[in-house]
Amino acid sequence: MKAISPASTAILIHSHHHSINHHRWFLSLPPRRHQQQHLTGSIPNPHSLKLTFITKAADSASQPSSSSAGAAAKTIVTDDGFSFSKLSFGVIGLGVGISLLSYGFGAYFNILPGSEWSAILLTYGFPLAIIGMALKYAELKPVPCLTYSDAQMLRETAATPILKQVKNDVTRYRYGDEQHLDEALKRIFQYGQAGGIPRRSAPILQMIQEEVTEDGKYCLVLVFEAKALQLSDFEKRQAKFSSFFGPGITAEVGKGENNLYEVRLISNSTSNA
Repeated sequence: MKAISPASTAILIHSHHHSINHHRWFLSLPPRRHQQQHLTGSIPNPHSLKLTFITKAADSASQPSSSSAGAAAKTIVTDDGFSFSKLSFGVIGLGVGISLLSYGFGAYFNILPGSEWSAILLTYGFPLAIIGMALKYAELKPVPCLTYSDAQMLRETAATPILKQVKNDVTRYRYGDEQHLDEALKRIFQYGQAGGIPRRSAPILQMIQEEVTEDGKYCLVLVFEAKALQLSDFEKRQAKFSSFFGPGITAEVGKGENNLYEVRLISNSTSNA
């Protein structure tokens, strides 16, 4: 067997990484020659090999956390069904009106067949296009709704009729309103009145969420954007939110990110039989 030079201190011969344990093998050799004269008595064999096995504890990152497991169990319900509330009557009226006008003019100038119908097409197409443009101008788009599966199952039995109506109103197209929940916000924040806020500072509803509280109650969360307001402006009107959307409602307010504020409307009953 070939002799190993004592000039080397330690050589790493193998490093094997597992997802759970880390094993490292080290080959330890005797000290350098200039140190042997002081350690001769402590080293019985200068060319002996010493194999050291080091075991590292399991990586904590590989252990699943309880919070992530709980979040995975909370699923979001997607609303993919057809509903007339998802249709924009402004887009429908404008599309039908322009189509009738286009075909009517084409038929009138004999570019398209049906010249005998051109007068009727133009007669109905023009007002439909005008109505469609008016509806499109006054259109208020629905806000996004985030619904969790447990809240969806609890909605029919625990949500109050007012909470159901609020959800239906803000998740469909509306016409003529300046913003969603305009009447409610006008009374709660008292636009232009003593102790109220200017109308230009009014909060704007960005989205809603349906969730279940820790004690098993249905909760409808209204998420507002209010750049000119503070959390204190919502806190001192917390009782007004409860009374306006009541009865049977407890309101809680909180601050989010990027000028967002949450108003949590919690139903006080677990069954609305």
